[in-house]
Amino acid sequence: QVQLVESGGGLVQPGGSLRLSCAASGSIFSIDAMGWYRQAPGKERELVATITSGGNTYYADSVKGRFAISRDNAKNTVYLQMTSLKPEDTAVYYCNAVVRYTSNRRVSPGDFWGQGTQVTVSS
Repeated sequence: QVQLVESGGGLVQPGGSLRLSCAASGSIFSIDAMGWYRQAPGKERELVATITSGGNTYYADSVKGRFAISRDNAKNTVYLQMTSLKPEDTAVYYCNAVVRYTSNRRVSPGDFWGQGTQVTVSS
């Protein structure tokens, strides 16, 4: 069906920057929206940022002004540029895509997730 592969996580000091990438592949007919979620230890998964096929973006209040989401439609790839990172940004970051995919000669809606990438902000 559809696979999402994330990259770019790691360990960074407070105030530092990281860029996450997520590439979608498979039987994709179209991608309506892509986004990033995160889950810290002991907490529920939360929305970080989303971007539609038309480029409309949404950010959680906690990351506004520090994170920027972008998208390369030709590559079916979404990026998350994270700056001024704080220890509370530490979490596993998951890529999400709301798509239409082809299967058995039909186009069906689907909601797919990546495997997650660890981001740790610590000195």
